[in-house]
Amino acid sequence: MKQRLAALLAAAILPISAPAAEPCGDAANACATPLGSYHAALPAEAPAPGGTRPAVLFFHGAGGLGSSVLETSSYLRPFVEAGYVVLGANGLMRPGNAFGTGWSFRPEGPRQRDELAFAHEVLDDAAKRFSIDRKRVLVSGFSIGASLVWYLACKDPGLGAAYAPIAGGFWRPHPTVCAGPVDLLQTHGWRDRTVPLEGRPLRGGELEQGDIFEGLQLWRRVDGCNGLRPDSFETDAVFWRRSWSACNSRRELSLALHPSDHDDVPKEWAGMALRWFQARLNARGTN
Repeated sequence: MKQRLAALLAAAILPISAPAAEPCGDAANACATPLGSYHAALPAEAPAPGGTRPAVLFFHGAGGLGSSVLETSSYLRPFVEAGYVVLGANGLMRPGNAFGTGWSFRPEGPRQRDELAFAHEVLDDAAKRFSIDRKRVLVSGFSIGASLVWYLACKDPGLGAAYAPIAGGFWRPHPTVCAGPVDLLQTHGWRDRTVPLEGRPLRGGELEQGDIFEGLQLWRRVDGCNGLRPDSFETDAVFWRRSWSACNSRRELSLALHPSDHDDVPKEWAGMALRWFQARLNARGTN
């Protein structure tokens, strides 16, 4: 009797294991954070015990969904095949906006949520759920999602290891200062008429997209790139790239132009961005 009572008492004081988190991240079940939600496209191979893997944090364009990163036809898919976890954050519905979902990216505009705090939430949650390495995160986005990337990089350079926005940038009035240097690869279509390289006014001049070249001029100052002229040029069948790499910060800015319009992101983009990102990690000894 005494032995049985002792066993019952011992069992009562054992720590109770917390229930395992419900699986999430697929199209039907987004992962929730206090400020929003996100989806996750996972590589086929699980990380080694105790190991981590690189990640891409991606912000969709106007009216988009974070679940788009799960589509096998997505231009982000090569990242997944290369062993990256691709995180598709969900924008909020914007009341009265014809496009629906979007981001609170303009400092002068109405703010539905703190997008920087949300981005940190997503990365913190994904680090626990999916074993991502916070030191190997590429932050990317498309259109106004890319504009958000520019503002996040400007406000908190340490959010990601590098930034790769597509077809978006600062809006007017352009920022005049940023918190610190970044590695940034800007990709843009030569024929883009939705977000032209020079920007354009919207709503009768109430809003105005910024000038990509003027935005890069600010980044050159922040990165300590003393020369106006690029330090290197690369051309291939799809992209024409010019890069500023002789910078005091040892960071690199790169502009990649392609001949298509706004919505036609070349399928070769991921391969180019992967090589660029890995080169930046290698330059810092983070691989």
